[in-house]
Amino acid sequence: MPTPYGSRGGMAFSAAELHVLRRLLAHALQSSSAPLAAEEVQDCLRLAQSVDEAVQEASRLRAFLLADLVRYRGALPGSLSGYLELLQDALAAGYEPEPDDLAALRALRANPVAAALLERVRTVAERSVRRRLSTAPAPRTRLLALAGGKDKDDQPARPAPQPKEPPRPERPIPTPGEVFPPRRKPTPPPEAGLAAG
Repeated sequence: MPTPYGSRGGMAFSAAELHVLRRLLAHALQSSSAPLAAEEVQDCLRLAQSVDEAVQEASRLRAFLLADLVRYRGALPGSLSGYLELLQDALAAGYEPEPDDLAALRALRANPVAAALLERVRTVAERSVRRRLSTAPAPRTRLLALAGGKDKDDQPARPAPQPKEPPRPERPIPTPGEVFPPRRKPTPPPEAGLAAG
């Protein structure tokens, strides 16, 4: 059975599987349309199943690598060396860095390996954004009016709104002295005319 090889999606084939592949390629290149023998058809089906299994295993390995990367990123700064190693492996496998990766590397740029990796991640992220923008769908065209609806030209033109003048107060604005009258000094209580005797 072919097995995933490396993080870039490569596969390793056994000698018997390579023999089947070689026979199939030779048959495909021949100009004659002679049918394959039943044994060769069975070999092809087995090889196709094995390749499908290897592709599934490769996607499982990739998912595990990315989940591991998230765990290590969450444990920073204690997992610095493991995180940097996993991020390099993920980048080699075609991983497009997330904003969290950029933020983590910016926080760790005192480390020379992290600083170098930050530059690489920025480059990959910029390339990824450019690629997404270049493959973005064209802007939508305007929707046309439905049949039976009013056309824009049929609608009466609205008069331009007149600028409103600020309302004038009916009386002048009161001064602070009018709103808050000055405090008067308290008058002393009237003295009692009777002396205590």
